[in-house]
Amino acid sequence: MASKFQSRLVGTIVLVALGVIVLPDVLDGQKTHYKDDVASIPIKPELDSQAEQFEVLNPVEDKAALPKTPVTVTEEQSKAPANKPLKTEVKDVPDTNTYQDDAWLIQLMALKNADNAKTLVEDLQKRGYQAHVKQENGFTRVIVGPDVSKSKLERQLGELEKITGAKGQLLKFKPLNP
Repeated sequence: MASKFQSRLVGTIVLVALGVIVLPDVLDGQKTHYKDDVASIPIKPELDSQAEQFEVLNPVEDKAALPKTPVTVTEEQSKAPANKPLKTEVKDVPDTNTYQDDAWLIQLMALKNADNAKTLVEDLQKRGYQAHVKQENGFTRVIVGPDVSKSKLERQLGELEKITGAKGQLLKFKPLNP
């Protein structure tokens, strides 16, 4: 048989456990549960039965035909009175570019950090250079130019190297694929 001390100890532990577990719930009275006011978002919105209905029209063909090549219009003015109509003449314009001079640009550097490249371009523009950035293959290229004067850009190469510390390359400018 257990001693009186052991029985009293077990009884005390049971009473303390009941007091810790059950007594707060009994003495608390009415519990208030707080519920958040949350509006649920419907998965599929309900459509209004009075939605606007639009009429789809068929395309209308334009009967006017455009010339196959670009044209220019020139007017001849004579010393004729104002009520007399002017003569107009239409001439064809060639499609090819006859400009034969080459243009050049300086590719100064290619940076991974686009912010650094933009800061450098802003600094160069403040100094009077025609500087630009070009995004390409994860790099941001810093470009100065284009210009038709190759000798001017060659002089700028030395100046730009002193300013930035980067040795740039002089490249031909291709306007259709810059």
